[in-house]
Amino acid sequence: MSIEQKDTYFVAVKIFLQKDGKLLILKDNFGDWDLPGGRIKKDEFEKPLDEIIKRKMSEELGNDITYAIGKPVVFLRHERVEASPGNPTVRIFAIGYEGALESGEVKTSERHPEMLWVDLFSFRPEDYFKGGWLKGVQEYLSIVRTQQ
Repeated sequence: MSIEQKDTYFVAVKIFLQKDGKLLILKDNFGDWDLPGGRIKKDEFEKPLDEIIKRKMSEELGNDITYAIGKPVVFLRHERVEASPGNPTVRIFAIGYEGALESGEVKTSERHPEMLWVDLFSFRPEDYFKGGWLKGVQEYLSIVRTQQ
């Protein structure tokens, strides 16, 4: 296989954070719905994924929460237009972890000014998400709903 046939992806971690039968979703400052988490930085190549998750959770949800992260449950592939010079389209491969909020109050960040706790059994992700994020949330909800 030639190098021209290969693709380049950003790698991210996403958290399906639950509390009392609800899932946390965030709206970013571009108007798109998202999950907590994000891309791995260049200087984090050697860092354990749990440290990267800790950074992303702190940046996006504040430092006043405690949570438990479980195992990876869904792998997501998403394509989006970046808000950077030239507005390039990028592809993101994300590992979706199960998570549970244990205590504290989630605080929205500058990058995610809106949040919702949605019911795991009545939530319609197609009304909020698109692309690979939609497919990943649908897969996660399918897993959760069949376990109950």
